[in-house]
Amino acid sequence: MDFTLPLLLPREKMLQYGITSLTDAELLALFLRTGTPGKSVFVLSQELLQHFGSLYGLLTAELPEFKHVEGIGVAKYAQLKGIAELARRYHSVRMLEDNPLLSPEMTRDFLQSQLSDAEREIFMVIFLDNQNRVLKHSRLFSGTLSHVEVHPREIVREAIKVNAAAVILAHNHPSGCAKPSQADKEITERIIKCCQFMDIRVLDHLVIGRGEYVSFAEHGWI
Repeated sequence: MDFTLPLLLPREKMLQYGITSLTDAELLALFLRTGTPGKSVFVLSQELLQHFGSLYGLLTAELPEFKHVEGIGVAKYAQLKGIAELARRYHSVRMLEDNPLLSPEMTRDFLQSQLSDAEREIFMVIFLDNQNRVLKHSRLFSGTLSHVEVHPREIVREAIKVNAAAVILAHNHPSGCAKPSQADKEITERIIKCCQFMDIRVLDHLVIGRGEYVSFAEHGWI
C-alpha cells in the first residue's frame, strides 16, 4: 500500500504548530525515531496503526501479537510499551501533584489509563477533600477475570485515614464491555449507604471497558 509522506517531519511540525497538530502516525513516529531498511519511520507508524486499528490497540498489544508484523522487534516493542507506561504514570502523578479540582474528563482519562488494559477486575477508589481535590487514589481490591469482591467498610476505613470528604469509585471490565451488571449497582448502593454513616459523599462510580466507560453519575444512578 502506498503511504504519503508528511510535508513536514513530525518534529518540525511540532515546533511550528504545536504538539497537538500531530496526527497519531506523526506522534508515533516522533517516539519511534527510526524506521526499517527501505521503510521510513512515518510509513512504519502508519502501517502499525492500520494493523492494530488504533493507538490503543497498538499500545496494549503484547509481544506475541507482533510476531508477523514486519519491522518490530524487541527494541521497538519495548519503546511502545514504554510510551504506554509513561502515559499511565503521567496521569497518576498529575492527579496528585497538580492537585486540581477534579473534572469528569480528567477523572475518566486517569481511570482509563489505570484500568482499561488490566487483565483482572480491579476496584479503585479516589479519595477527595471537601473541595474535591485529590488526597489519594488506591487499588483497594483485585479479583478474577469476571469478579472482584468489594468490602464497603474498607473503603470507609481508608477514607477516614486520609480525612476524605468524598470518594469516586471505579472498576474495570476485562471483557471490554463497560455496561454495569446488577451486582455493580448493588455494591454501589451498599457503599453509598456505608459512606453516609460517616458523612462521606460518593460522587460517582465509573465502569471502565476497552475504549468505553459508563458513569453512574451521568446516568443519574447516584
